[in-house]
Amino acid sequence: MSSFVEISKDSKIVIPGAAGLVGQNLIVFLLKAGYKNLIAIDKHKNNTKMLADLHSDITVIEADLAEDGEWQTSLKDADMIIMLQAQIGGLTIEPFILNNVTSTEKVIHSAKKYNVPYIVHISSSVLESEADDFYTQTKEEQENLIINSGIPHCILRPTLMFGWFDRKHLGWLSRFMAKVPVFPIPSHGRFMRQPLYVGDFCNIIISAMFKQPDNEIFNITGREKIDYVDIIKAIKKTLGLRTWIMHIPYSLFWILLKIYAIVDRDPPFTTSQLKALIIHEEFELIPWWDIFEIQSTSLDRALKETYLDDTYSKYVLHF
Repeated sequence: MSSFVEISKDSKIVIPGAAGLVGQNLIVFLLKAGYKNLIAIDKHKNNTKMLADLHSDITVIEADLAEDGEWQTSLKDADMIIMLQAQIGGLTIEPFILNNVTSTEKVIHSAKKYNVPYIVHISSSVLESEADDFYTQTKEEQENLIINSGIPHCILRPTLMFGWFDRKHLGWLSRFMAKVPVFPIPSHGRFMRQPLYVGDFCNIIISAMFKQPDNEIFNITGREKIDYVDIIKAIKKTLGLRTWIMHIPYSLFWILLKIYAIVDRDPPFTTSQLKALIIHEEFELIPWWDIFEIQSTSLDRALKETYLDDTYSKYVLHF
């Protein structure tokens, strides 16, 4: 570990992609830790408005990072960039290129112009997986842009995350389960996962701000191994639902997703994600709780904090 810039509570921290799952949570954690000089940038109109409404004491900029604009001047005098922007789902490659690659090129260009001394970049565990889709391809290109930028940095590769504000993944599944009497599971559902609580991940990011690893990459994996079907059962138990969990053939599940994609341009779950779900893979588990000196949260406690919190569990990001 080495230090490039002194981070204090008055440090100017710019957060591209701040209105997404990690960003919304990270802002909460940063403010609780006493940071006030936060510049949050995102293009999603509704989610950016939610962020601004929740936190009137920070600067929130609605802007498309893939386009040149006034947002670029916000990097002047910045002490650090926490780069979060990412296109996660979609049916064509174009939005992945714009939001994962082009936006990163623009941020790096501005960071060099204003001599920003350090970047914490949020990559993805898919780069260590067997998945080969638009998300994986463009996240790899995005990560390479950071590595070759010449700007001191560290890269964090989290696995599937869950927590407050989640519009996709476990968040969408939990809301869907609460609305229907029968919840479908593809095949046997024994697809091992290592879900990561976004609260733990936010603490890792804050720790990385201080420790400033020297151009290092860290695979951040959930500590507990659990099958997909057992995740669903755990959510059901936490929410106190009586939904019947039904296993259906993989092929039928695929067809249903394909039909759903016809009526929804931005489906919460796609056939590509279904394909990725059934891939058997186990990600490296490093002792990140020791490396970044934070407390990890048990899966049971994390689910309760996610779905039963009185303040933030009621907020859901827009599609």
